[in-house]
Amino acid sequence: MTGLSRRALLLAPVLATAAASLRAAQPALPMPGSLASALEAALMRRRALVMMVSLPGCPWCKLVRQSYLAPLLADGQPVIELDMQDQRGIAGFDGAATTPIRLADTLRVRVAPTVLFLGRRGRELGPRLTGVSSEDFYGAYLQERVDAANRAASS
Repeated sequence: MTGLSRRALLLAPVLATAAASLRAAQPALPMPGSLASALEAALMRRRALVMMVSLPGCPWCKLVRQSYLAPLLADGQPVIELDMQDQRGIAGFDGAATTPIRLADTLRVRVAPTVLFLGRRGRELGPRLTGVSSEDFYGAYLQERVDAANRAASS
């Protein structure tokens, strides 16, 4: 066995573990290429679009994503996530080209996580949840806003 082959064998478990860690670190929430399409799909189901604006490495964002928003998504609530530092191009609510970083600035999102409840033309249907002021009550605050936004989106 050559030195290169031996090193490859020794590195294989390390690389497999690193790849699994990267997959686990990926957000569980979709990031659409078109906000207009994501919103249209939500409204066709008579639901608000729930959008979390987050930062990479933010522990509160991870908590909100995994403990609150991923279960909502699994239950059928349209939920998306945007990284407020992301400079990749996406189509905005009006279909025009933008980036998540520009959108966060336009929406005046300054704190991560910020959860918005969106209806027609990307307008907010109620008060946003900014940060995590109380972990004990966050789920109740979120559900109250989701329910109110869904009622507004279906009318």
